[in-house]
Amino acid sequence: MSNSAEESSSQPQAQQQQQAVVSTRPGIGAICKSLVAGGVAGGLSRTAVAPLERLKILMQVQGNEKVYRGVWQGLVHMTRTEGLRGLLKGNLTNCVRIIPNSAVKFLTYEQLSREMSDHYRATRGSGELTPALRLLAGACAGIIAMSATYPLDMVRGRLTVQEGRNQQYRGIVHAARVIIAEEGARALYKGWLPSVIGVIPYVGLNFAVYESLKAGLQKQYGLRDERELSIAARLGCGAAAGSMGQTVAYPFDVARRRLQVSGWQGARDLHSHGGNVVAYTGMVDCFARTVREEGMQALFKGLWPNYLKVVPSIAIAFVTYEQMKEALGVEFRISE
Repeated sequence: MSNSAEESSSQPQAQQQQQAVVSTRPGIGAICKSLVAGGVAGGLSRTAVAPLERLKILMQVQGNEKVYRGVWQGLVHMTRTEGLRGLLKGNLTNCVRIIPNSAVKFLTYEQLSREMSDHYRATRGSGELTPALRLLAGACAGIIAMSATYPLDMVRGRLTVQEGRNQQYRGIVHAARVIIAEEGARALYKGWLPSVIGVIPYVGLNFAVYESLKAGLQKQYGLRDERELSIAARLGCGAAAGSMGQTVAYPFDVARRRLQVSGWQGARDLHSHGGNVVAYTGMVDCFARTVREEGMQALFKGLWPNYLKVVPSIAIAFVTYEQMKEALGVEFRISE
């Protein structure tokens, strides 16, 4: 009799626990609002640092002849040769790519971390994620978002590299058509492998470091809610996360850009050796030839302007995303 009573009492408890786990999942409205917030965050953060983004790419793909030697010199050179519009060249394409990329990335991270948290809450009683689990969720989110929007990144890279005297593509659609016609549809995924490998530590560390730093600050100052953290504190967490992730993943970003312009005649002025356009057979060949011909430091070309870009970009993206969701009335947050 007592056993049946215990079983009957444990069943409602299990059902309540299961309902509690299920109830944390957002509805369609919250998901749509989260996508909008992620898209706005991505577009705003990238537009704010568009000149530095273009300078980084130009420095990454140039060969031994240094056209762009530093941040200030590079920005001045772009302005003199192409005008103020040159500072924002490729930004529209970048926004077309980064808006869906950012939306998918933030939403995927939240859903993966939520599923993990619900699982541990149901099995272990605590739904708090460890830094390692946050890293895993961020890495998976980065891979999914990168793969879904990679052709746009490829086209954006080509549009960004071409200069005023060397115009081959007239826009996003035209560039995609020319690339497919001349190089085949697979060319839209040139550099995909190093991109995916690089995005694992980059996006993974971004989310893991950002969330862990915020959680640490909450505990240190006895805050009950992450929204009690000041915007300046969250910007600082985002800046630290972006810097750490970018440092680890940067060589893969260089390889991605070089593979994207591999064999392309439009990159002759920047990425050539002895007047011949460089063509790589794959990621390993790209790394090996770059180090052999230009030294190990070539894998970090453009890193300094990229720091200047990444620190405000990642910080703006995280804070804008959270502020947008709060303004839209979304009922769940990343670190909930």
